Amino acid sequence: MPLRNKTVAIVCGGPSPEADVSRLSAGRLSPAVEKYFEKVIHLELDEQLPAQLLTHKVDVVFPVAHGPMGEDGSLQGLLDIMGIAYVGSGVLASASALDKSVTKRILHAAGIPLAKDQIVHRHEELDSCVQRCLDCLGEQVIIKPLGQGSGIGVQFATGHEDLREKLGESFEKDQKLLVEEFIAGKEITAGILDLEDTTLLPVTEIITPDGAWYDYVHRYTPGLSEHIIPAQLPEQQYHRVQEIALKAHQLLGCRDLSRSDFVVPEVGCPIFSELNNLPGMTPTSLFPDGARAAGIPFEKLVCRLLDHALKRGGQQTDKENYWPLPELAIS
Repeated sequence: MPLRNKTVAIVCGGPSPEADVSRLSAGRLSPAVEKYFEKVIHLELDEQLPAQLLTHKVDVVFPVAHGPMGEDGSLQGLLDIMGIAYVGSGVLASASALDKSVTKRILHAAGIPLAKDQIVHRHEELDSCVQRCLDCLGEQVIIKPLGQGSGIGVQFATGHEDLREKLGESFEKDQKLLVEEFIAGKEITAGILDLEDTTLLPVTEIITPDGAWYDYVHRYTPGLSEHIIPAQLPEQQYHRVQEIALKAHQLLGCRDLSRSDFVVPEVGCPIFSELNNLPGMTPTSLFPDGARAAGIPFEKLVCRLLDHALKRGGQQTDKENYWPLPELAIS
């Protein structure tokens, strides 16, 4: 169990479109953390954060600032520099996982099954860009921002005119986009809890009413989605999902926790979609549900994550015990 006299900061908010959702996660975390620690504070991810961390003499941070700046290695780098322990992946894994293109290139090299894709840029001639996507990916495609979560900015398109219109709209928001082939199948997710030992959480199937896509509204509105645990998949597909989720976690260098999303067709191999290296902790979030199904209640999950982060400590290099350097003759 963690030491009660440690100060915990739950960091949320920030410039990401997911700031409000991150505050939902923070609100749910607080009661659980307060049962084990004497001092628990909420801090916003803004220019005042470094001073606030010093003022409150924070021992460990539980980051729930989703999306850019909070989940892409920026916050993690700040905490490393300050020597403050924190829950979750380090700088490189965080940056790699939030960028969908980087994630896919790393996993493709390891043979992970992925949807075919094209990276498109705002500066490209739009019609040739559209035609390239249709030629490579087929008539039905999905457009995704490279560095956003929670389904933000995701659009489905069919045919030249539809894709042209939606790419044009998307380029008004993002300079670079990921366009993937559309694959029909079940929406599936699987979490990894990677502490003293590694736990493959039960696989979850996501059901939305009337076949609606699991978008931002369906993710965070109670009652608009159902989590089926364990997912109703053939045994071979079920175990393959867990195997790929673990491999993705390891290949990207994640630590503590991650959640991988899949599309699983009726027959054949599950198709990896993306990895969330800092899963949400809201009342409708998937990772806590998976942990609960594995026999880990929410309070215990939070406690174990913080305890593990404290044991790991800050990431400052111990200069005294690092590689010795020869002295330089500098005048």
